[in-house]
Amino acid sequence: MPPRLRPRTSLLPSRPPPTARPQCLLLRPSPSHRQFSQSTPHYEKATRMRRNMYKWINGPGKVFLEPLPGSTNYMSAYDRDGNLLRARKGGEGDGASGAGEAKPLEEGKQAEDSEPAKSAEEELESLDEAAVAKKEEDAEKLKAAQIMNLPPESKQDLQPFPLNGQFVSQPVLSEELREAIWKRVMKDGVSLPTVSVEFGVSNERVGAVVRLMQMEKEWIAQGTPLVKPYAQAVMAMLPKTPYVAKGENKRPVNHESINDLIVHPATKQQLFVPVSESRHFTREDAAKAFHHTLLSADDRIPHPELVVSEREAQLGLSNSERIAAASARMLAERQRKAEKEAKRKEWEAKTITRVPGRRWDFVFQDISVESVGKDGRSEKGVGWRYGIPHEDRKRGQVKIPTKVDG
Repeated sequence: MPPRLRPRTSLLPSRPPPTARPQCLLLRPSPSHRQFSQSTPHYEKATRMRRNMYKWINGPGKVFLEPLPGSTNYMSAYDRDGNLLRARKGGEGDGASGAGEAKPLEEGKQAEDSEPAKSAEEELESLDEAAVAKKEEDAEKLKAAQIMNLPPESKQDLQPFPLNGQFVSQPVLSEELREAIWKRVMKDGVSLPTVSVEFGVSNERVGAVVRLMQMEKEWIAQGTPLVKPYAQAVMAMLPKTPYVAKGENKRPVNHESINDLIVHPATKQQLFVPVSESRHFTREDAAKAFHHTLLSADDRIPHPELVVSEREAQLGLSNSERIAAASARMLAERQRKAEKEAKRKEWEAKTITRVPGRRWDFVFQDISVESVGKDGRSEKGVGWRYGIPHEDRKRGQVKIPTKVDG
């Protein structure tokens, strides 16, 4: 094995050893041994997405920092430059007024330039609190005037998600409208159907508003704190149905359709009803075909009195006559309901035995087996309230009509 070569010794003088640095100097950490919390060496250069985000926040996103009052302020209502889309329609005729105001503004500017320059201290002394308040008041009036000149929100403005054009935010009842509904029912003693027709709100929603408002009144009386800021923030992001008082010469805004027909379970079955050509098949006949106790569509809607009032108007009755007839029908309906409730209570007192307990009351009622009827499907029988499936699609049932009623 050949011998190894020895390294050549340098003839130059050796470099003196480095002097010890003072311990007070901070050593820079090596890039290869950086801590986990530190960013990359190029942390000063933001990424493209981050730059776009800050560009949007400092540009078009500034309109969301101070949202427009009385508007939902969804992103779909603004363009990419932060301009309100519906403001273009309302501001088309503002060009003439802007041209007329430009000349006085330039004249005022020339007058200011001709005045001698004042020091900053003199300008601060000249501005008192009254002038500042007046300036703020004028700015608020100008902003309110601009808001009043805006057209109402369109369907595009009520889309909170720009990529989902099918979803449209539905309006909710405003605080003033809910307070008016509660006052009409609890203070004035008006019935729920009348309040529903008056404000254009369904019967179910009127009842829910009255219950929730009554609960809120009780909480306030008990001293329970309410989360008002949260409610105000949520209400500011949703479209609202305003309250129109009677003194204003405006029609009340209908919140929803109040006369929609609810699907009855008896109408969910498949029927074949033969009818002769000479017979006039009405809605009453269609209801009896489904069930012998089912009312027609005109009687099952939430407000059948509206149909009757419209028919009376087509017959030529005056407004005063229709109001008098509606009042008489309402009074008769109240008496009928009161008599029906009295009979029900009298029947319960005779047939139901109530045994009071320590925590609950036990109720006993005599039931007859014969109450189910011949086919066992009578509504008077036990278990009928739990539901019985229809037999229209059951195998072996005769579905073809066997006779024709004349």
